[in-house]
Amino acid sequence: MSAGAAFDLASRLREAIALHRQGRLTEAERLYRDCLVRKPDQPDALHFLGVLEGQQGRHDSALQLMNRAVAVSPANSGLLYNRANLLRDMGRLEDARAGYDAALAVKADNVAALGNRGVVLHMLARYDQALASFDRVLALKPDDADAHANRGNALVALSNPQEALSSYDKALAAAPDHGAALFGKGNALAKLGRFADALPFYDRAIQHDPANFELFSNRGIAFMQLRRHEDALAAYTRALELKPGDADALYGRGSALLELNRQDDAIASFQQLLQQHPDYPYALGMLVHAQKTACDWREESAIRMMIEAIGKDQRVTTPLVLLAVSDSAPLKLHCAQTVIRHKFRPTQQRLWRGDIYRHERIRIGYLSADFRNHAVSILMAGVFEHHDAARFETVAFSYGPDDGSAMRARLTKSFHRFIDVRSHSDAEAAKLIRDMEIDMLVDLTGLTASARPLILAARPAPVQVNYLGFAGSMGADYVDYILADRTVIPDGQHGFYAEKVVYLPHCYMPHDSQRRVALTIPSRRELGLPDAGFVFASFNNAYKFSPAMFDIWMRLLREIEGSVLWLSTPNAAAQRNLKREAEARGVAANAIVFAPYLPAGDDHLARLGAADLFLDTLPYNAHTTASDALWAGLPVLTCEGNSFASRVAASLLRACDMPELIADTLESYESKALAVARNPNALAELKTKLRRNRDDCALFDTLRFTRNLENAYIAMWQRTQQGQAPAAIQVQPWARP
Repeated sequence: MSAGAAFDLASRLREAIALHRQGRLTEAERLYRDCLVRKPDQPDALHFLGVLEGQQGRHDSALQLMNRAVAVSPANSGLLYNRANLLRDMGRLEDARAGYDAALAVKADNVAALGNRGVVLHMLARYDQALASFDRVLALKPDDADAHANRGNALVALSNPQEALSSYDKALAAAPDHGAALFGKGNALAKLGRFADALPFYDRAIQHDPANFELFSNRGIAFMQLRRHEDALAAYTRALELKPGDADALYGRGSALLELNRQDDAIASFQQLLQQHPDYPYALGMLVHAQKTACDWREESAIRMMIEAIGKDQRVTTPLVLLAVSDSAPLKLHCAQTVIRHKFRPTQQRLWRGDIYRHERIRIGYLSADFRNHAVSILMAGVFEHHDAARFETVAFSYGPDDGSAMRARLTKSFHRFIDVRSHSDAEAAKLIRDMEIDMLVDLTGLTASARPLILAARPAPVQVNYLGFAGSMGADYVDYILADRTVIPDGQHGFYAEKVVYLPHCYMPHDSQRRVALTIPSRRELGLPDAGFVFASFNNAYKFSPAMFDIWMRLLREIEGSVLWLSTPNAAAQRNLKREAEARGVAANAIVFAPYLPAGDDHLARLGAADLFLDTLPYNAHTTASDALWAGLPVLTCEGNSFASRVAASLLRACDMPELIADTLESYESKALAVARNPNALAELKTKLRRNRDDCALFDTLRFTRNLENAYIAMWQRTQQGQAPAAIQVQPWARP
C-alpha cells in the first residue's frame, strides 16, 4: 500500500472517531466499515466499530469485532478495557473481571479499569476484593468521587455502614451532587437505623435522578420504619409508576396500606403481588393477615396454601401471622425455624466466648422495641420497679420509638440504666451488650414485627432468654431459654420449643398491681349499649376472630334474647364484614356494638364493668386483654387449645383460681357461655369470686411474681456459672417472709 493510501486510511479513521464522539453514529459506522474494507485487520477500526455496535445493543457482533482487534493488538489496554465493559454489559461478569485484569496487566495504573473491576467484583458479591480494587483507585487518584462512592457501597455490603459514611462524605466533598454517593449515604444511614437522617439524602439524590426506582423504594422503607405510612405509600406508588409490578414495591405498598387501615386495598396489593410473583417471601402470609384483619372470611384458600407451604420449608409467613391461624405447636416451631434460617442467621462470630463474669449483682439486660405505651410495658412496668436492687442490676436496651408517654417516663426511671439503641446496628448493639458484660439478656419482643433477633444471634450474653412478647418458640439455637408455666407449655410439648423451658409458678404473665380503674364508671347508655340485656364482650384484635368462633357467638346472640356482642372498634372493612357475617347468620347487624379506642387505660378498665362475660378467641387467645378484663372484674371464658398462644387465658384463669371458666372443647365453651347468660345468679357468683380473689391471688401479686422471676434468673445464671448447658428448670414458689 502506498504512503498516500495509508494517510487516507488514517484520515478516514480520525474522521470516523470524531463523528462517533459527536454521536453521529450512522456516519461513523459507515466510515469504520469503509476502513475495514480497505484494511480488514485495522485494530482501531475493529475496536471502535465494536464500541459503536455495543452502544446500539448489538453485543454479539460487537464482541466479535473486539476479539478480532485483540488478536491483532493484544497489548492495547484501552481496547482490553472496552471489551471488558462490553462483557459486563452482556452479563458475563466473570469474563469481564478477567478482561479488566488483562487491561491492568498491560497498564497497571488504568484507573477506569480498576474502578470498573471493583464494580464487577461487587456485582459478583466479592465485596472484599471490590473494596481492594477501589482502594487501588484512590491510591492513584485520591479525589475520585466514583471510587469513594463505590467504596462506600462495598462497605455497606460488608455490614460496615459506619465506615461507609466516611467514604460517602469524601465522595460528596469531591462532588457535592454525586447521585450515587447521596443514595449510598442514605442507604448507610438506613442500615444504621437512622431513617430520619437518611431521608434528606434520598431526596437530594432524587433531584438528580428523578426516575430512579430504587430511590423511591428505599425511601418507602425509611418512611415505614418511621411510621410515616402515608409518605411510605406515596413513595411506593411512585416506585411502581417507574417500575410497574416490582415485587418489593408491591409488598411495601401493601404493608403501608395495611398500617393505614385500608385493608381492602392492601388485600388487592398482596393479591397482585402473588399473581405476578407467587413465590415472593412472606407475601402469602401478609395476604392472610390482611384478610384476617379485615375479617374477610369469604375465601380461605390462602390459609390452606400457607399451612401447606410451611410444611415444605417455604418462606410464606412470619410466625406472628400463624398464631391467629393455626393451633399446631409443631407447625409454629417449624415456621419460626424457617424464618430464623433465612432471615436471622448469625452474621458474625460469637461475642461471648465462654468467659465467666464475676459481678456483685447479676446484670439483667432487657431488650425490647416496646418500652412505651404498649402491652408488654403495661404488664412489665411493676416488675421492673420491684426488682431487688441488692441482687440485680437492670439495663434496658430500647430499639423502639420514644412515644413521649407517661409510661415511657416511668420506665426510664425503673432501670439502673436505660439505653436507646435505635441508632445502633445489630452488630453495634450486640457489641455494646457484650462490652457491658450483661449476664443475661431477656428478649421481650421475640419474633413480632419489630424484632431484631440478629442482636441475639451475635451471642452477646452468656444467657439469652425469650420472654413475654411472643407466644411461642423463636426457633433459634442462640436463645437458651423460654419462660413459661405448666399451662402454656405442658410437659409433653418441650419438643416443640428450640429453647429449654423454665417453668414459673402459677402463671408466666406478669401484672402491674399499680394499674388503676377509673372511679367514674360510665352507664351502658353512655357506652352505646342497651340498658337491659346480656352483654358479651371480646376486646381482642379483629385478626384473632375466626369463622368458627363467630358462629358460636352468633348462636349465643340468637339464643339469649336482647343480648349484644361488644367489640373494640376495628378498621372500616372489618366493621362492614362483621356486620355482613352477622346478618348471614340470622343476627341483626346492630347486635354488634363497637367500642371506640380510649387513650386512658383506667377509663378502658372502668368501662369493662358494663359487660357481663368476656368471650375469648381460639387459636389466638386474649393475652393482655384477658388480664385487663380479669383485673376489672369481668369474667373471661376461654377454650384451652394445643399451643402456647391458645392456652394463655387458661393460665391466667388458673392463677386467679377461676378454672370453671376454662373449656376443653368449643362445644363446652358454648355450653358454659349459655349457662352463665341464662343464670344471673351464676354470673353474680363468678363476679363476686373474681373480686374476692383479686387481692390475694398469684396472678395480680406483682411482688410475688417478681421474686419468682428473679429465682428463675438465678437458676439459669447458676447453671452457666457452673459450666452447665441449659436445661429445663422448675422454679419453686417464693413465699413472703
